[in-house]
Amino acid sequence: MNVLLEKWETPFGVPPFERIRDEDFGPAFDEALSRARAAIAEIAAGPAVDFAGVIEALELAEGDLDRVSGVFYNLAGADSTEAREALMRELAPKMSAFSSEVTNNKALWAKIEALWQAREGLGLTAEQARVLELYRQMFVRSGAALEGAAAERLTAVKARLAVLGTQFGQNLLADERSWSMALSEADLADLPGFVQEAAKAAGAEKGSGPVVTLNRSLIVPVLQFSPNRSLREKAYEAWVARGANGGETDNRAIAAEILALRAERAVLLGYADFAAFKLEPEMAKTPEAVRDLMTRVWDPARKKALADAAVLEAMLRADGYPGPLEAWDWRYYSEKRRKAEHDLDEAVLKPYLSLDAMLGAMFDCATRLFGLEFREIEGPFYHPDVRGWEVTRGGNHVAVFLGDYFARGSKRSGAWCSAMRGQRKLGGEVRPIVVNVCNFAKGDPCLLSYDDARTLFHEFGHALHQMLSDVTYGFISGTSVARDFVELPSQLYEHWLEVPSVLEAHARHHETGEPMPADMLQRLLDAGTYDQGFATVEFVASAMVDLEFHTGSPPADPMQRQAEVLEGLGMPTAIRMRHATPHFAHVFSGDGYSSGYYSYMWSEVMDADAFAAFEEAGDAFDPETAARLERYILSAGGSEDAEALYLKFRGRMPGVEALLKGRGLLDAA
Repeated sequence: MNVLLEKWETPFGVPPFERIRDEDFGPAFDEALSRARAAIAEIAAGPAVDFAGVIEALELAEGDLDRVSGVFYNLAGADSTEAREALMRELAPKMSAFSSEVTNNKALWAKIEALWQAREGLGLTAEQARVLELYRQMFVRSGAALEGAAAERLTAVKARLAVLGTQFGQNLLADERSWSMALSEADLADLPGFVQEAAKAAGAEKGSGPVVTLNRSLIVPVLQFSPNRSLREKAYEAWVARGANGGETDNRAIAAEILALRAERAVLLGYADFAAFKLEPEMAKTPEAVRDLMTRVWDPARKKALADAAVLEAMLRADGYPGPLEAWDWRYYSEKRRKAEHDLDEAVLKPYLSLDAMLGAMFDCATRLFGLEFREIEGPFYHPDVRGWEVTRGGNHVAVFLGDYFARGSKRSGAWCSAMRGQRKLGGEVRPIVVNVCNFAKGDPCLLSYDDARTLFHEFGHALHQMLSDVTYGFISGTSVARDFVELPSQLYEHWLEVPSVLEAHARHHETGEPMPADMLQRLLDAGTYDQGFATVEFVASAMVDLEFHTGSPPADPMQRQAEVLEGLGMPTAIRMRHATPHFAHVFSGDGYSSGYYSYMWSEVMDADAFAAFEEAGDAFDPETAARLERYILSAGGSEDAEALYLKFRGRMPGVEALLKGRGLLDAA
């Protein structure tokens, strides 16, 4: 028996990673796909036209495939090997073809449509009615109602998109893995100790002396602290050139083809363009609603960023450079300005923000809010860096949580949350295995910037959404919600990092154990909106380019269209998009955030308002507000429309003012 298809007699059913080999995955996928096809064929051909015989049977039909996929795709993203990357390329069209087979199955579609037409008389629970609605929506949006040539073409388009998305991500990883720049002794001496240690660790992984790599947790502090302007320029330009270096790993032609195929997909399904198709099931509903929000935020953010740019350019000129201020200068002079205006030096701050200390803060908040307890458990897990915890409440098992926090060459960039196993009750209670992946610079100990600590809390907010899920059907569990709602729990959880009592208790010097001095803590919190003009501009620019890519006719040359959108916005010259097109993995490595990068900000409108509910209660850990948050947001998954869930939690929908206030942009509006 293939180990991936066995019943795992391991604690909590965690995959037996020490027994799994790369060569096990291919045969396991083949067998799991075969079993899923047989189960679905039986449902389609069977006599049942009832909820249990169709929808509940479909929920369980792909159990083996879900289990194999849950292990493989987590490993492929966080610890890739040549064999895993090759299998990803092989699986992309296979998995797309299987998905199309299911949604193109006319007998199956007829049963789902019959259930939908008869839904009022089926005696369904509210959750079952929601699941039926979402299944039907999935089939319709996948082309189940199409016939003949249109159906065949849609299948081909989706298969090609799957291949291109995989290739885009692998090209990006190859560019990130292949570039590094050696640091001389003089260059190294210019940097704070924690950056020196990270550069040495990155070099050791490559078998060399200290280097700068394209990992964000290393290159950003180099851009913040190196006084060598030419070094900053070289590092920055390499960072933003990922995916646009020519040769086999260049993503520009791939992006153009992806955009053309997405537009064709939308037209085949009867939509004006891909943005209209993609946004229909989201909270925003239309491109116009997204554009309205982005514009209302863009104008004050740009005004603030231009004012900040003038200050930073004056600092540049005072250092003897004629200007103008360039993108590789911003972080350096902004860090100097932050130190001058807020008396905050990241090199002095980071020793109080060790990874272990911030994990303690993160877990403590979850205990105080939701009664969760965390007990570290032994592996082995899929990589020696990975740590694991059993999550319990009142002595009852809730979930397994895995944390994979350090950058390495086998891991794609960024930070994310995923589940190796999701929560459901159908067929017996299944509790989740949730994974948080980050790319912090490894050190002894690992010291975080305040932004790193925020990322830690952000991803754990997603993890709580998975761990506290309490629904019957896996189809709607955890983060299976509207894309512009999924970031609410993650961004909301970041707010607890800003609660003074949390930092007072946990921000302790890694060597002495002394708490962060009160005046430093206050300066840190006072600087919470520092440089938000820059952060907001680089984000909104990316979101607007994404939206315009997918609105109207697809661009033949995405880079030209990107330039046109930025010119139309009046993009400040010293700020670039957070994610330029050739490395915009959110949008091009898959379909998740395509025409949806705006969703972080859409959710931020809600998260600012949601935390205000705790402030209005007079306690950041108010039990009644926390209970409402869990009941209507964290445990509910996709069991109701996202807006309905938020209204149940808060009683009203928020305006954009809370977001502007939270970013310190209200005065610039």
